[in-house]
Amino acid sequence: MQPLSLHVQQTITRVSQELNCSPTSRRLAEHLDRHDELQQLRQEFLMPKISDLPPSDLSLVDGSEDCVYFAGNSLGLQPKNTKKYIEEELEKWATIGVHGHLKGSRPWAWAEETLEELMAKIVGAKPEEVALMNGLTVNLHLLMLSFYKPTPKRYKILLEDMAFPSDHYAIESQIWLRGQDVTDSMLIIKPRQGEDTIRTEDIVSVIEREGDAIALVMLSGVQYYTGQLFDMEAITRAGHAKGCLVGFDCAHAVGNAELQLHDWNVDFACWCSYKYVNSGAGVSHTHTLYNTQMELQPGVNGFRLSNQPVLLVCPLQASLEIFNRTSMKDLRRKSVLLTGYLEYLIRHYYTKDPSDPDKPSVHIITPSDPEQRGCQLSLCFSRPIRTVFQELEKRGVACDMREPNVLRVAPVPLYNSFTDVHRFITALGSALNAISSVFLS
Repeated sequence: MQPLSLHVQQTITRVSQELNCSPTSRRLAEHLDRHDELQQLRQEFLMPKISDLPPSDLSLVDGSEDCVYFAGNSLGLQPKNTKKYIEEELEKWATIGVHGHLKGSRPWAWAEETLEELMAKIVGAKPEEVALMNGLTVNLHLLMLSFYKPTPKRYKILLEDMAFPSDHYAIESQIWLRGQDVTDSMLIIKPRQGEDTIRTEDIVSVIEREGDAIALVMLSGVQYYTGQLFDMEAITRAGHAKGCLVGFDCAHAVGNAELQLHDWNVDFACWCSYKYVNSGAGVSHTHTLYNTQMELQPGVNGFRLSNQPVLLVCPLQASLEIFNRTSMKDLRRKSVLLTGYLEYLIRHYYTKDPSDPDKPSVHIITPSDPEQRGCQLSLCFSRPIRTVFQELEKRGVACDMREPNVLRVAPVPLYNSFTDVHRFITALGSALNAISSVFLS
């Protein structure tokens, strides 16, 4: 089977030949949109107008157009039904008061339980393995309280370099809580010298070498900074072979990558759902830890501290209903082409040219292999990153910048289009031209 990246390139070349246009032409993007079987899902979301975004400079762009929203890795768009569902619950509260706990289509006492099957489909788990509760870092602490059981010989936690800061802090605090030395107990794996991402074989090698001392492997599903999609199945298998427990923060993976948490035998996972799932918070794991003597609900529901506030359930319901109209397989198929098209255009225009050192260039630190990434590309520029970000914002582009020097752009297959990608490239060209004119003057 040919590499997916090659398949994307061949698709772009074939379609451009059929249309008798350049691979960089907007005609190609519009053609791909017309033949996108998921295009109707965009209509289920509220897309901000350029004029509504505070940084937009309306002297540079048409404020009546939709913005280019490539920030779904930070906050997903609002599903149109969100407001309707919230208003239904506010009306219920106003008219029947306390009886809303047990009445209506979303009884407040167990409203989230009606969504667990939909969420389970997205993460590749059984419904009884999924609970919707709390916030991500709270859930991470709860899970590590149960799964991190250090002993004199097995006490280390393996995590990646530049893990999301709150994950790093949570792991550090759990180590302190157990009376362990942080420097000795926190085992951090970094990319090789001169590389941007961590090789799977290097993660496996560390586990094989240090595994007898590792109590918990705790990595991201998709690395928030680089956009790298870790091979969770291979990492879990390697961890279990050495007697380690294995968990993942799937905040940037859920709704973005095809997950099979149950089949991969992942011990636990947690995620937030305001990014690619466009709503609230969730947690999943695959082992029941408590017995009936504690009178807790079976499975992961035993981790609950309380029922979920219904006003947080409403946006999650609105989003999961949209996911249920398609599949992660189909979303992933579109995502591979959508992000591949973005990568193709960036490389076409902004690959570093040694013969022209003044030309703006872009370095993509996210793996080029689609099997090692989700929809996000993390970009480094030869121009000052903050200035690039500000110039893009002026032109109606919503993305985000992360210190020290990365711009994260995420074309989300649920609501982004190929024309969005082409418009981003056009805005990027305008932004870099504006910066270069100042840079060279």
